[in-house]
Amino acid sequence: MGDGRRLYFLDNLKIALTILVIAHHVGQAYGPTGGSWPIQEPARAAILGPFFTVNRSFFMSLFFLISGYLMVASYDRHWAGSFLKSRLVRLGIPLLAFFFLIIPLQQYLCHLRVGDLGELSFGQYYTTRYFGPVNAEANFAHLWYVEHLLLFSLCYAAMRALRKRREETNLVESKPLSHLSIVLYAVMLAAASATIRIWYPIDRWVGFLGFIQVAFADVPRDLSCFVLGAVAYRRQWLLKTSNRMGWTWLAIGLTLAVGWYAFAMGRSQGAFHVSREVMKVAYPIWESFLCCGMCIGLVILFRERLNFQGRWSKVMAESQYAAYLFHVPVVVLVQVAVINAAMSPFAKFVLVTAASIPLTFLLSAAVRTPAIVRKVL
Repeated sequence: MGDGRRLYFLDNLKIALTILVIAHHVGQAYGPTGGSWPIQEPARAAILGPFFTVNRSFFMSLFFLISGYLMVASYDRHWAGSFLKSRLVRLGIPLLAFFFLIIPLQQYLCHLRVGDLGELSFGQYYTTRYFGPVNAEANFAHLWYVEHLLLFSLCYAAMRALRKRREETNLVESKPLSHLSIVLYAVMLAAASATIRIWYPIDRWVGFLGFIQVAFADVPRDLSCFVLGAVAYRRQWLLKTSNRMGWTWLAIGLTLAVGWYAFAMGRSQGAFHVSREVMKVAYPIWESFLCCGMCIGLVILFRERLNFQGRWSKVMAESQYAAYLFHVPVVVLVQVAVINAAMSPFAKFVLVTAASIPLTFLLSAAVRTPAIVRKVL
């Protein structure tokens, strides 16, 4: 377990997930996506369709699971006052900075690039469009994850304060995870997801209370993974789950991912036809089992094979949070730079991803140079 205090495998897993997030957002300009993105090219690479579907089925949920795990450890070390101060600084300040400055500036430059602003200056755009009646709801863009994490952390702190039990800091000797418990969780998750998607389909975002960006279709998965992360810390599941169980569920997750690629590409060529009614039932089941497989499997894979830290992985781990925050402006700038290049959409995806990953981490390391910034990022 590294030096006995820091779990290097979680650092490395967060780096890998951040790289996957960067690639996912790069692809939104070049693939068939249900989301919105500042750069929209007319040609699309069909292979990126299943890439989006597989990613969204687990990667943010795994982020939430890790965050829940680390949140409990942080609260146990600091207790209510210091914990709340830390959460408000590390999560609240970036939310405000991006909402009031970085996101509107990024959107203004993108609108300027496509020429639909007329003679509007940034100040006029800021007051009439970004904060105008058309945008009545707050726009935190990709920082919805940070917004949700802050909300979950505040709820957890309130719960701990009400209970006032210091013995909760003790780790619990409990039964290890069983295949049956994982299957039951996956089935219940599939049922909850299918039910809520009757009213809130995938990719429908709602400004809950006007400022909390929520895709309710994903709430059962993300929230339950956050809670399970907190439980996993107490019960030491991330450290004590057997290798055999990890490899089994990783195989399940990878098999389901490859199966979706085959199904999606075959369907696009007319080889498969599944009715909407069947898909409403089958898709949440597939998604839930893939999420369980990838979350459990990747944790064990990184624990057993990537539980170390070198010079560069240390730098990347320290910059990982900043990289998540700043990757979108970097990606958009690189996409603008190649927008007129005579390349296939998939070639652009590969090129922009390869350029955006190192540029994002270099920028993040540079931004964190001042000590006062490192206290936030």
